[in-house]
Formats: sequence, C-alpha cells, structure tokens
Amino acid sequence: MSAPPLPQMLAELIATPSVSSVSPQFDMGNRALIDLLAGWLESAGFRVEILPLDGHKDKANLIATLGTGEDGLILAGHTDTVPWDEHRWRHDPFLWTVDQGRGYGLGSADMKSFLALAIEAARQFNASDLRHPLIIVATADEESSMDGARLLARLGRPKARFCVIGEPTDLTPVHMHKGVMMEAVTVFGRSGHSSDPGQGANAIDGMAKVLVSLSTWRESLKLQCNESFLVPYPTLNFGHICGGDNPNRICPECMLHFDLRPLPGMNGAELRQELRERVRQVLSDTSLTFEFKTLSPGVEPFSSGLDSQLAGFLTDISGKPAQAVAFGTEAPFYKELGCDTVVFGPGRIDQAHQPDEYIELTALEDTVRMLRALIIRCCLVD
Repeated sequence: MSAPPLPQMLAELIATPSVSSVSPQFDMGNRALIDLLAGWLESAGFRVEILPLDGHKDKANLIATLGTGEDGLILAGHTDTVPWDEHRWRHDPFLWTVDQGRGYGLGSADMKSFLALAIEAARQFNASDLRHPLIIVATADEESSMDGARLLARLGRPKARFCVIGEPTDLTPVHMHKGVMMEAVTVFGRSGHSSDPGQGANAIDGMAKVLVSLSTWRESLKLQCNESFLVPYPTLNFGHICGGDNPNRICPECMLHFDLRPLPGMNGAELRQELRERVRQVLSDTSLTFEFKTLSPGVEPFSSGLDSQLAGFLTDISGKPAQAVAFGTEAPFYKELGCDTVVFGPGRIDQAHQPDEYIELTALEDTVRMLRALIIRCCLVD
C-alpha cells in the first residue's frame, strides 16, 4: 500500500476538521488528522512516532523519518486551522473544491496543503537513496498556543541540519520575521459615587495615564528600524479596552489588551520588564494599583542569520531572494533545536484566515518540484 494520489490527500486533509483556538467553544483536537498522516507516511516507508500533548485531549504531534542520522532535512507544517465564518463561505470549507485554477478549502493555503505536498515530494525516494534523513513533522496548535512546537523544543527533537516550515510565502524564502506578544494590563482603583470624586480612585483616569505613556514608548520604538520589513519598526497596537459599568459610579477597574511585534534582536522578557516599569512609574503618584498578564506565550522574533545555507539553497531553487515578513511562525522553536531554518511554502498569506481560502493549483506542481530539488540537495548529496 502507498499514500493516495495528491488530490485525494488534499481532499482528505481538508475534510478533517482540526481547528485550534484560545476560545474553548471553537477548539478541537487534531488526532484524526495526525492518524491520517501517520498511515500515509508509514505506507511510504517512514518510521512514524506520535507525540501526544500533555493536558490536551486528542492533540498530538507527528515525527516521520525516512533514513537515519541527525544531519538531514525537516519539512514541517502545522495541522490546525483557525475557526471559520460559515455564512461568509461560498464554498464548503471542508470540501476540497477545484474552481477556475484554484483549490478551495479551510487550510488549503494555511497550511494543510504543504503536508500533502511534502509527502508527494518524498514519494519517489527510498531510505536506501538517502545519505541524510528526510523528516516530516506535523504539529498541533500553531494557530493558538504553539504548544506543539513548544513540546518539540522541550524534548530537543527532532535533530536535523535544515528545516523548512511550509507556511504560505508564495514560494519565497523567508529568513526573518517579527515576534508576537499579546499582553494585558489592568488598573485597579476604588469605586464611589461620581458626585464626590475624592471618595474614590478612578481606574479609567489611571488607564489614561498608562495609554499616554505607552503611546510615547510606541513612538520611541520606531527609532529601532530594520529596513528588511515592510513596516520597518516594532509595532504596538491597543486592541481592546474596557472598564466601569455606569456613568454615575467611579470606575474601580479598567483593562487594556495590546499586541507588540518586536524586531529580531529584541527580547520578549526584557520588553515585558520595560512595560511594567513604565506603568509603575506613571501610576507611582496615585493610589491606583495594576496587574500585568501575558495573554499568550507568544513567539520570539526570528532570523535565520546571514550565513544561512538553507536560505541560499531555496533562493537558487525558487529564483527569489530571501525576504522578511511581519507574521509569526514556529521557526524560533526549530532554530532552538539547532536547525538552519527558513519559512517557505505555497499559497499567499493574504489568503490565510479568510473566507473561501484557496491555493493556486499551479503552486502545487511548483512546490513538489522545488521540494524534490531541495531533498536531493540536502539528503542525497554529501
């Protein structure tokens, strides 16, 4: 038995729901999809290991290896998708639909197709052909907690020399991306009747001070630039604010959620410390208190480095120079494993998380061709 033809693999992956979300009402497991991949890869001669995620029912990673050693190539993808707005889809999100040169379906671009394409590219190779191993990795929860990639980093495996993460980059090598931090600050005051402000401590007034301070900091962050990025400086976005309950009551509590996207070379722990210090200073002459909360563990900024051999390989194969992007990926975790890591896959990021998500059918053939060329370069040549 062997893995089914590529169109069938695409159809079965799209048909298998695997949403991950920080909202429990939308969150699903991915084990059915992992088992599907495991069966195909075993039939293709790979040694397959399934790694359940602690504390997550029906969630797991997969590591499939063809050949032996620790100096090969990883082709990595995540199995999960974001939730979908059913009423906004023209096509069935769980039916692989080919229409006017495009393949539609939830995860078609981001990024179930890459997993099928990696298997299709590997189909022509046997373990005996390889001087260095080929490893296909599928992870859980990239779209939410990144717990799948975090598990790999904790385990320190798989080991490999190179890693390609097949996120949608329009088959352009991506050697650098910003980090992602999602934080919350809550200011606490004391309620009272609005007719006598001195009898309370208004948390909204305190949050106004915080917003001014963080806005000033945001402007200062723009002095740190990396012209490789379309938006060359770190960004800070105030995404959600709420506080108080009635016009005639002094607000006792006000909360702000914000998103910070640091450049490579910036450190998340140091940025959080600076945030706390700025809030502490601006509220130091008041009776207000505050609390910080990290909403998501986030992703550190990533750079493959100026000496990335893999970026050079993919530039040669694709004919496109390596670029930087603003969105985050699992790349920092694979780099932590010691891999020369580059993000490179079919589809466009502007299709990710959209109704009627699609991938151009021409990209499928191009991806298989390029991945086979990369496998030859990384796994068959000393």
